[in-house]
Amino acid sequence: MTDEFDIPIFKKSYDFYKMFYVFRTTIPKQDKYAIWQKAENLAIDILQGLLCASYKQKFEKVAVLEKVSLDLNILRVLLRLMKDIKTIDNKKYTAFEEILDEIGKMLGGWIKSLNPR
Repeated sequence: MTDEFDIPIFKKSYDFYKMFYVFRTTIPKQDKYAIWQKAENLAIDILQGLLCASYKQKFEKVAVLEKVSLDLNILRVLLRLMKDIKTIDNKKYTAFEEILDEIGKMLGGWIKSLNPR
């Protein structure tokens, strides 16, 4: 059995969510229960998917990780939209995006390592 906290991508995603959560109180009410909630749910789905993948057999991991990759890309789009509509400022957006880029690279590497091509 894998200890999920020993998986670097899980640690990075966990830390992302903690950072993301802290900003919740600064979000305007009209955005908090719409776009912010959707983004927060995706961040949790990413954590859940990574944890799930860590328990799967090698041949089952790719499908789970591809779903996580899709969720990550949707989260990126929502963050960009939140920046554009001024729900979050550029500084927060840049901080979030840097972490998501790292997670994306780690995820791509994990998926690539599972594909025999």
